Amino acid sequence: MLAQLTTAGRETSTAAVMFHTTLASLQGLSATETKAIDVLDRHGALTAGELAARTGLAPPSITGLVTRLERKGYVRRVGDPADRRRVRIERTHEALAAMAPLFADFARRLDALYDAFTDDELATILRFMTGITEQQRQATARLLALSPANVAPHTPADDPTT
Repeated sequence: MLAQLTTAGRETSTAAVMFHTTLASLQGLSATETKAIDVLDRHGALTAGELAARTGLAPPSITGLVTRLERKGYVRRVGDPADRRRVRIERTHEALAAMAPLFADFARRLDALYDAFTDDELATILRFMTGITEQQRQATARLLALSPANVAPHTPADDPTT
Protein backbone atom coordinates (compact mmCIF):
# COMPACT_ATOMS: atom_id res chain seq x y z
CA MET A 1 0.00 0.00 0.00
CA LEU A 2 2.83 2.44 0.84
CA ALA A 3 4.49 1.77 -2.52
CA GLN A 4 1.17 2.40 -4.27
CA LEU A 5 0.70 5.66 -2.33
CA THR A 6 4.20 6.75 -3.30
CA THR A 7 3.54 5.96 -6.96
CA ALA A 8 0.15 7.69 -6.86
CA GLY A 9 1.77 10.75 -5.30
CA ARG A 10 4.40 10.85 -8.01
CA GLU A 11 1.72 10.47 -10.69
CA THR A 12 -0.35 13.26 -9.11
CA SER A 13 2.69 15.53 -8.96
CA THR A 14 3.55 14.88 -12.61
CA ALA A 15 -0.06 15.40 -13.72
CA ALA A 16 -0.27 18.67 -11.75
CA VAL A 17 2.99 20.02 -13.17
CA MET A 18 1.99 19.07 -16.73
CA PHE A 19 -1.53 20.57 -16.30
CA HIS A 20 -0.19 23.86 -14.96
CA THR A 21 2.58 24.01 -17.56
CA THR A 22 0.01 23.52 -20.33
CA LEU A 23 -2.38 26.02 -18.76
CA ALA A 24 0.44 28.53 -18.43
CA SER A 25 1.59 28.11 -22.02
CA LEU A 26 -1.95 28.80 -23.25
CA GLN A 27 -1.73 32.14 -21.43
CA GLY A 28 1.83 32.99 -22.49
CA LEU A 29 3.04 32.43 -18.92
CA SER A 30 5.32 30.09 -17.02
CA ALA A 31 3.87 27.65 -14.49
CA THR A 32 5.55 29.69 -11.73
CA GLU A 33 3.77 32.80 -12.98
CA THR A 34 0.35 31.11 -12.97
CA LYS A 35 0.89 29.78 -9.46
CA ALA A 36 1.90 33.25 -8.23
CA ILE A 37 -1.36 34.58 -9.71
CA ASP A 38 -3.19 31.75 -7.93
CA VAL A 39 -1.58 32.71 -4.60
CA LEU A 40 -2.70 36.31 -5.10
CA ASP A 41 -6.19 35.14 -6.03
CA ARG A 42 -6.51 33.04 -2.88
CA HIS A 43 -4.83 35.43 -0.43
CA GLY A 44 -5.49 38.85 -1.92
CA ALA A 45 -2.94 41.61 -2.38
CA LEU A 46 0.44 40.80 -0.81
CA THR A 47 3.75 42.55 -0.39
CA ALA A 48 6.69 41.11 -2.32
CA GLY A 49 7.98 39.58 0.93
CA GLU A 50 4.63 37.97 1.68
CA LEU A 51 4.43 36.59 -1.86
CA ALA A 52 7.98 35.23 -1.47
CA ALA A 53 7.02 33.54 1.80
CA ARG A 54 3.86 31.99 0.34
CA THR A 55 5.59 30.71 -2.80
CA GLY A 56 8.99 29.79 -1.37
CA LEU A 57 10.71 31.93 -3.99
CA ALA A 58 13.61 34.19 -3.07
CA PRO A 59 12.89 37.95 -2.97
CA PRO A 60 15.05 38.71 -6.05
CA SER A 61 13.06 36.10 -8.00
CA ILE A 62 9.81 37.71 -6.85
CA THR A 63 10.91 41.11 -8.15
CA GLY A 64 11.48 39.73 -11.64
CA LEU A 65 8.31 37.64 -11.49
CA VAL A 66 6.14 40.61 -10.51
CA THR A 67 7.73 42.79 -13.21
CA ARG A 68 6.97 40.17 -15.88
CA LEU A 69 3.40 39.66 -14.65
CA GLU A 70 2.80 43.39 -14.48
CA ARG A 71 4.13 43.86 -18.01
CA LYS A 72 1.76 41.11 -19.21
CA GLY A 73 -1.21 42.69 -17.42
CA TYR A 74 -1.82 39.97 -14.82
CA VAL A 75 -0.86 41.92 -11.70
CA ARG A 76 -0.41 45.50 -10.60
CA ARG A 77 1.49 47.21 -7.83
CA VAL A 78 -0.71 49.28 -5.52
CA GLY A 79 0.05 51.41 -2.51
CA ASP A 80 -0.79 49.95 0.89
CA PRO A 81 -3.49 52.16 2.42
CA ALA A 82 -2.29 51.28 5.93
CA ASP A 83 1.38 52.10 5.25
CA ARG A 84 2.19 54.43 2.38
CA ARG A 85 5.79 53.18 2.26
CA ARG A 86 4.70 49.66 1.36
CA VAL A 87 3.61 48.36 -2.02
CA ARG A 88 1.24 45.46 -2.44
CA ILE A 89 0.88 43.25 -5.48
CA GLU A 90 -2.63 42.31 -6.57
CA ARG A 91 -3.87 40.26 -9.46
CA THR A 92 -5.98 42.02 -12.03
CA HIS A 93 -9.58 41.02 -12.63
CA GLU A 94 -8.66 40.44 -16.26
CA ALA A 95 -6.18 37.77 -15.15
CA LEU A 96 -8.84 35.70 -13.43
CA ALA A 97 -11.30 36.21 -16.28
CA ALA A 98 -8.72 35.01 -18.80
CA MET A 99 -7.89 31.86 -16.82
CA ALA A 100 -11.32 30.84 -15.50
CA PRO A 101 -12.59 29.22 -18.72
CA LEU A 102 -9.48 27.04 -18.87
CA PHE A 103 -10.36 25.56 -15.45
CA ALA A 104 -14.10 25.06 -16.07
CA ASP A 105 -13.99 21.49 -17.43
CA PHE A 106 -11.51 20.35 -14.77
CA ALA A 107 -13.63 21.92 -12.00
CA ARG A 108 -16.77 20.14 -13.25
CA ARG A 109 -14.93 16.82 -13.30
CA LEU A 110 -13.58 17.36 -9.77
CA ASP A 111 -17.11 18.11 -8.52
CA ALA A 112 -18.27 14.80 -10.00
CA LEU A 113 -15.35 13.00 -8.35
CA TYR A 114 -16.14 14.58 -4.97
CA ASP A 115 -19.72 13.31 -5.28
CA ALA A 116 -18.36 9.74 -5.28
CA PHE A 117 -17.11 10.09 -1.68
CA THR A 118 -18.83 10.44 1.67
CA ASP A 119 -18.18 13.48 3.86
CA ASP A 120 -16.07 11.30 6.18
CA GLU A 121 -13.98 10.06 3.26
CA LEU A 122 -13.54 13.60 1.99
CA ALA A 123 -12.43 14.70 5.47
CA THR A 124 -9.74 11.98 5.42
CA ILE A 125 -8.64 12.99 1.93
CA LEU A 126 -8.49 16.64 3.01
CA ARG A 127 -6.40 15.75 6.07
CA PHE A 128 -4.00 13.77 3.85
CA MET A 129 -3.75 16.53 1.22
CA THR A 130 -3.16 19.18 3.88
CA GLY A 131 -0.47 17.02 5.47
CA ILE A 132 1.30 16.27 2.21
CA THR A 133 1.21 19.95 1.25
CA GLU A 134 2.88 20.91 4.52
CA GLN A 135 5.52 18.20 4.05
CA GLN A 136 6.23 19.47 0.54
CA ARG A 137 6.56 23.07 1.76
CA GLN A 138 9.03 21.95 4.42
CA ALA A 139 10.98 19.92 1.87
CA THR A 140 11.12 22.96 -0.41
CA ALA A 141 12.46 25.11 2.42
CA ARG A 142 15.13 22.52 3.21
CA LEU A 143 16.17 22.36 -0.45
CA LEU A 144 16.32 26.14 -0.72
CA ALA A 145 18.60 26.20 2.31
CA LEU A 146 21.02 23.94 0.40
CA SER A 147 21.12 26.20 -2.67
CA PRO A 148 24.42 28.09 -3.05
CA ALA A 149 22.78 31.52 -3.35
CA ASN A 150 19.79 30.47 -1.23
CA VAL A 151 17.52 30.86 -4.24
CA ALA A 152 15.55 28.48 -6.39
CA PRO A 153 17.39 27.29 -9.50
CA HIS A 154 16.85 29.38 -12.61
CA THR A 155 14.78 27.73 -15.33
CA PRO A 156 14.06 28.82 -18.91
CA ALA A 157 10.51 29.60 -17.74
CA ASP A 158 12.00 32.27 -15.46
CA ASP A 159 13.52 34.06 -18.45
CA PRO A 160 12.55 37.74 -18.11
CA THR A 161 12.27 38.04 -21.91
CA THR A 162 9.11 35.93 -21.96
